[in-house]
Amino acid sequence: MSKKSTTPSVHAEDHIVVFQEKAIRRVWQQNEWWFSVVDVCAVLTESTDAGAYWRKLKQRLSKEGSEPVTFCHGLKLEAPDGKQRITDCANTEGLFRVIQSIPSPKAEPFKRWLAQVGYERVKEIEDPELASARARELYEAKGYPKDWIEKRMRAIAIRGALTDEWKARGVAEGREYSILTAEIARATFGVTPGAHKTLKGLEQAKAANLRDHMTDLELIFTMLGEAGTTEIAKRKDAQGFKQNQTAAREGGAVAGNARKELEAKTGVPVVSRQNYLATPEATSAEIAVTAFVETQTEALAPLAAEKPKTRKRVAAKVRHTIDELGGTMPEALPTPVKSIQQIENAKKKLASSETSKKK
Repeated sequence: MSKKSTTPSVHAEDHIVVFQEKAIRRVWQQNEWWFSVVDVCAVLTESTDAGAYWRKLKQRLSKEGSEPVTFCHGLKLEAPDGKQRITDCANTEGLFRVIQSIPSPKAEPFKRWLAQVGYERVKEIEDPELASARARELYEAKGYPKDWIEKRMRAIAIRGALTDEWKARGVAEGREYSILTAEIARATFGVTPGAHKTLKGLEQAKAANLRDHMTDLELIFTMLGEAGTTEIAKRKDAQGFKQNQTAAREGGAVAGNARKELEAKTGVPVVSRQNYLATPEATSAEIAVTAFVETQTEALAPLAAEKPKTRKRVAAKVRHTIDELGGTMPEALPTPVKSIQQIENAKKKLASSETSKKK
């Protein structure tokens, strides 16, 4: 009986691997990983211009009779500017040939790492649950809360179902996937993924995945937008890019309308500045302002339904007063998630201060 070829579900998170704290881009092609040769050169040489190093190495290899075109192929990878660009890539066998031509003390550890990466992927193709287990372990190691990890894993599964649907419906991977993803995000959150990353302060973290820095609510609405798009594409039997673009806008709009309704009820925006990068501690001004806004809201609005409008009114008054006095405006009066953390800190400080006074 012939063995069916397995086409694994490869997610955006898999397109970056890390060796000794340095990112290496890769793409799944012809049932194996292909790695960015420039990124590997950067890791092994620590050159400030890995691109120039690779160009010179290619010339030397050609002169020696080892033509790079025989083991390197131009494949699309995400560039630092977020666009898909043709990049020289090599599979594991090709990379070994490159490594042998680079004098580096990291060569041997890199070879062992490369072999392990390939082995792990083969095992994950045989048993897809291993990929999920590995992702969970990585998120746990980074300190993410377990309930957030569960949502993130579910979001990955929903994203996989959507891209599988796009592939079956004639949408081209790469640029068209990116455009459709941006359509869903814009309709869901009112901002593009690029603007969302900027809001979260992720511009400098070039390899950062926006979804790894989303709050629980942002993940939930992302899932709703993408699951809705999948269902609409199926119901309408969308074919090709244009029809799936319409489905993406409609699926995103479903999530966008739900987001707006929630924001109207709570008075708190869903799109958040919060990220999972290392953040500085809140300033005393932020703690004081946040605590004041929340305590006044509690005092002025005993009913839950009144709180959102009251919170907005109090925050606006505080902003006006600070501006009138010529003071420095605390960040965002601060963001909703951050506010909760600051309120808790303020409560602890107040409780500690009262305890000290009693002593």
